[in-house]
Amino acid sequence: MNPAKGNAGVRLVVLALFILALVGCARTPKIDLGGDPPGDALTQNLAADAALYTMPVAQGNRVTLLPDGMRTFEAMFAAMEGARDHINLEYYIFEDVDAGGRSLGRLLREKLRSGVAVNIILDGYGSYRTSRAFLDRLRRAGARILVFHPLTPETMLEMTKANDRDHRKILVVDGKVGFVGGVNLARVYENHSDPRAAARGDFRHAYWSDIAARIEGPAATELQRLFFATWSSQHGPIVERRTYFPNAPEAGSERVRVIGSGPGRDEALYYGSFLEAVHIARQSVDLSTGFFVPTRQEIEELVRAAQRGVAVRLVLPSPVYDREVRAAGRADYGQLLEAGVKIWEVEGAVLHAKFATIDGAWTAVGSSNMDRRSVVYNDEVDAIVFGGKTAAAARAIIEQNIARSREITLGAWRHRSFQERANEFFASFWRFLM
Repeated sequence: MNPAKGNAGVRLVVLALFILALVGCARTPKIDLGGDPPGDALTQNLAADAALYTMPVAQGNRVTLLPDGMRTFEAMFAAMEGARDHINLEYYIFEDVDAGGRSLGRLLREKLRSGVAVNIILDGYGSYRTSRAFLDRLRRAGARILVFHPLTPETMLEMTKANDRDHRKILVVDGKVGFVGGVNLARVYENHSDPRAAARGDFRHAYWSDIAARIEGPAATELQRLFFATWSSQHGPIVERRTYFPNAPEAGSERVRVIGSGPGRDEALYYGSFLEAVHIARQSVDLSTGFFVPTRQEIEELVRAAQRGVAVRLVLPSPVYDREVRAAGRADYGQLLEAGVKIWEVEGAVLHAKFATIDGAWTAVGSSNMDRRSVVYNDEVDAIVFGGKTAAAARAIIEQNIARSREITLGAWRHRSFQERANEFFASFWRFLM
């Protein structure tokens, strides 16, 4: 072996261990939870929200849940087709997806030619496979593009930038219509349901189960503010002068809180809101997440909820998807199951959805997984909808996912194989990064 190459390898290992040590120093915040506000579930959750935030919740919105990737793409394309002033996109994965026989790139170039401004934020890691030619064509057509913490030697050596990723999924059209959720602009969502692909671990061709929300009304303004806050903090190029903040008229009766969370600035905002909602839950907690490596406080609150009689149901990914993450999270199944929590694992699909609905009054849809990375490291965005209409729609989606899932019982978990136990043990060493 070449000694120079061997020394270089040692240096890389030492650097990697140094980075991991620094990353591990980031602490999960301890959230101080309030009391039990009086009133019905809606009144209770609105009171808890008002205690957490100084800005009032946005009223007068119309919220539509989109229960898979293709329906999300179709709704997004329809909204962008109708754009008259601007289109702003912020996505962890930004690819040239198709919907209805039309590509995103073609649609955006046509809107640019018609005079609509297009501004794009994409994450440097999540979108590192995105075609450069695709982005160059958009730039030549007039799109402004910002790469969040690109993968360069300089940014990779800055520990905070290397680990801080823009995991958000935001589309805002004309400042009046917004989209938020777990759906990336990724071509995997073009796949049709093929349970065999998921079963054999072929995730590029498997069906991806996800969810997004279309929001029309004043809450779209809050998504716009988050978009431009990132644009400003990352020193994006000068954008065209447009009416980015129109007076968005009321479009419905739903109340929506848009939450932008981020690392290192005491901004684990969605984390605090979720814990508070579980803390005061009286009847039901339904939760679906693409990555389940919960913090200790999340486990404690879910256990307490189940022990006081709340029906807690978790819909989680199948065993074949991201085995290390699944092993780390599965180690917590015992404590949850013993408390009465019900757990299902989706089969025949890749579960990527991140949403929860509590007591028929509080529903969250966004980019935050139930893991430490979403709490400590990533920039995330989540919309909390207060009201029974969206809660009922979310619960129906939970029921559909349960119907195609396998329930994990306490007895089965206790009799899992030695190999599964070993995987859980070794995955625990990397849990702080997940």
